[in-house]
Formats: sequence, structure tokens, C-alpha cells
Amino acid sequence: MDAQRHDRPVAPEVEAGLRESLKRELEGEIRRALEAELREELSQELRERLVARLKAELAEEIQARITRVKAELEAEILARAAPLPAPAPPPRELERFSWNFRAQHMVLLASCLILIITGLPLKFHEARFSQIFFDLVGGVQMSTLIHRIGAVGLIGVGVYHLFYLVAAREGRRNFWELLPWPKDVTDFFQMLRYFLGKSDEKPRFGRFSYVEKFDYWAVYWGMVIMIGSGLILWFLETSLRFLPKFAADIAREAHSDEGLLATLAIIIWHFYNVHLNPEHFPMNWTWWTGTVSEEEMGMRHPLEYEELMGSPAIRPAVPVGAPAVAPVTPPAAAPPAGKRVTEAAERSTP
Repeated sequence: MDAQRHDRPVAPEVEAGLRESLKRELEGEIRRALEAELREELSQELRERLVARLKAELAEEIQARITRVKAELEAEILARAAPLPAPAPPPRELERFSWNFRAQHMVLLASCLILIITGLPLKFHEARFSQIFFDLVGGVQMSTLIHRIGAVGLIGVGVYHLFYLVAAREGRRNFWELLPWPKDVTDFFQMLRYFLGKSDEKPRFGRFSYVEKFDYWAVYWGMVIMIGSGLILWFLETSLRFLPKFAADIAREAHSDEGLLATLAIIIWHFYNVHLNPEHFPMNWTWWTGTVSEEEMGMRHPLEYEELMGSPAIRPAVPVGAPAVAPVTPPAAAPPAGKRVTEAAERSTP
């Protein structure tokens, strides 16, 4: 029966159905295969596009970096290759004190130092430092001798300075400038207002400020007292022939106390104002060189600076090493219109 079942021919309807079913299956397989192949091809194409786009962006970024670095290198090379700016000319130095004035100051300085160093141990002779000093110099007698040598120097420079004020043109000019004037009073109060924050402007000083004038006249006062009392004590026996005993006692106290006052004034007042203030610390070398910079002159003594700049001996000066510049002659002023017409008429008249 099985053989007969297998040998039985298939009905045409069934065969047609099978064929249709196989056809649909084959078409599905083919469609799926094609879709899979297309998806793979599309993915590869997209990957290639993305890689190409990334490469293009990287290339643009690299090119931009190269361009930027190149520009920076070119700018640096040009900056290094550019000529260096010419050095600023050295500041011009203006003379403030002549060698004569400086020499007097140096002798006065040396004399005062000798008098201070030897005078303090004599005043405080019971102090320990005085005993050490006396041992170093060879005793009280030697200290007294050195003190008198300093006194001779002080007297000598004082007498010479009086002669200098009378005989030298510079001395007469300096003495005139050092006299107290009403402007010194106004300058004092103007400086006081500046220190208290009531004004933004300092007073405009000339050759000498009121502080420098005070220093100068304080030396006169100190020399009169110190030299006068010192001579009485130096020649005590001779002095007592003409003066009462209390005069010698007054001279001793005056010499001792004025000497201490002068020492403190020199060390605290004068040294700070001239050398130890922040503008000149640790030393203002004008006392040695006699010159100040043009900038300092214009700042500390503006009136004197303006006077110097108006002087023919100062105005054409140039710093050392700077090229000389010929003075420029200003053009002549044109004559008035009426005068020009008159001159033209005169030239045209035969």
C-alpha cells in the first residue's frame, strides 16, 4: 500500500501550491540576503564617510595650528632681529656746590667729628666707655690735646668762612640766599599743610630751603658758644684775670651742654635730613661731588633749577656722549602790515 501511495501521481493543484510556496521562500531568502548585503555596504560607506570627515577636520585643525605657530615664530624672530632701542642718555649733573664750599664743609666735618669723639668721654669721664677710650688714646691729657686740635680746625674754618663771605662772589651770593626771608615762613606753613594732608603741593624752594637755612645759622650759633666758652676754658688762668669765677663756671656748663646739643643735632637732625632719609639712604654724595642730578634739582629746588635753565651757561649743555645739537635760531618776527606797505612803497619809488 505504501508503494502504491508513493507511485500515485501528485495532483496538479498540490504541485502548483508547492511551487508557489517554494517560490515565496526563495524570494524571502533572496530578499533577506540582499537586505543584509545592502546594510553591510551602507555601513561601510558610512564608516568611510565618517573617517573621511574626521580626517578632513583633523587636517584643518593641524593646518590651523601650524599657521598659528608659524606666525608666532615669525613674530619672535622679527622681534629678536629688530634693532635694540637706543639707551637713554645719562642724567645730566648740575653743579650745586663749588670745590671751595665743599672743602670748607669737609674741614668742618673733620673738626666736628674730632670734637665729638674726644669731647663726649671728657663730659662723661666716669662712664666705662670713657675709660676704655682714654686707655686707647693714651690718657686724658692726650684726649684733651686731640680735642684742642679739632678746636683749632673749627676756629680756622670759621674765620676762613667769614673771609669767604666777604671776598668771594660765590660767598656773597650764598650768604644772600641763606638770609631768612618772609617766603621761608610761608614755605614752612605750606610744608606743614602738606604733611597734614591739607594740600597736595610742596612749597617750591630756591637754592636753599628753610631747613637748610636753619642748619646754616645753627652752626653760627653753636660756633659762637663753643669757641667762646672753649677759649675761656683753654686759657682759664688768663681768663680769670679779666672775668669773675662764675663766668668760668657758666662757660664750662655752656660748653658741655651745647656740645651735647650739637652732637645730637648733627647725628639726629642733619644726618637724617641729608643722608639717612629714604631718598638718599645711605649717603647723599653731593657733599663730595658738589653735583646733583637734573631730576633732583628740579624736584627739590625747582626755583633754582628754573633759574639755571634760563642761564646761557647751562641751557646748551648736553649729557656726555650725546650728539651736539646746534642751537635753533628763532625766525625773525614779520613786520606789521603798515610797515610792510611803507617799505614796498619806498622800494618802488625811483
